[in-house]
Amino acid sequence: MLRDDDLLTRIGLAARTLSTTAAPSGAEEIVVHGVSAVCDPLGGLYLPELGMLVVSDLHLEKGAAFARRGMMLPPYDTIATLNILSAVITRYDPKVVVSLGDNFHDRKGSQLLPDDLRALITSMARGRDWIWINGNHDPDGTVDLPGISTDELLYGGLVFRHEPSLISGKGEVAGHLHPSATVRRREKSVRRACFASDGQRLLMPAFGVFAGGLDLNHKAMHGLFDREALVAHLLGRDRIYSVRYGNLIG
Repeated sequence: MLRDDDLLTRIGLAARTLSTTAAPSGAEEIVVHGVSAVCDPLGGLYLPELGMLVVSDLHLEKGAAFARRGMMLPPYDTIATLNILSAVITRYDPKVVVSLGDNFHDRKGSQLLPDDLRALITSMARGRDWIWINGNHDPDGTVDLPGISTDELLYGGLVFRHEPSLISGKGEVAGHLHPSATVRRREKSVRRACFASDGQRLLMPAFGVFAGGLDLNHKAMHGLFDREALVAHLLGRDRIYSVRYGNLIG
């Protein structure tokens, strides 16, 4: 489930994106399998050598998907998520955008996307290569949106896929698990979504404002990382906070 502090942080980011498009001083530069990467507080990963921006688990139209099942959520998640995405694209002006699966919350999401939101995505994609990785929520790809859909992408010495593989994690950038971590700060516990990497594999935070998080101690994370080398790069309001796994609470 999405905790209130996670939700308020993402909604707050969406509200402030018009004033936060400059490259943040609080971004964190890391290396994944020999490739330089920038972890951005907005939740995107920029690979400067490849001119590529990576985001994951947008879960667009989650509110609409729940409404179709009779559960009412505020209907603003898609525009809020796209506002944040627009801001991070403006920051880095990437040549390639990769969205790592669960781009929409269900199979009908892209087909039923309102025209104004479809036009916003089209505008962001103009002049760029846009790649939608298929996820478990949206395995059939997108409908009438720019770009291509694929199950995985090999590019620049890295492999981009939705679900992490237990077979080999070297050079893998994946999503699906919505990693989060908890630290103690000023005598209270703070939980945030995070980039998680041991230098060989990287798990992306969920980008969607209604997406929840799974703690790095959860059993689903077991076997994915060298925990001696694992670092959680937590999303703060204006910067990334990098904390070694052994210093996390959990």
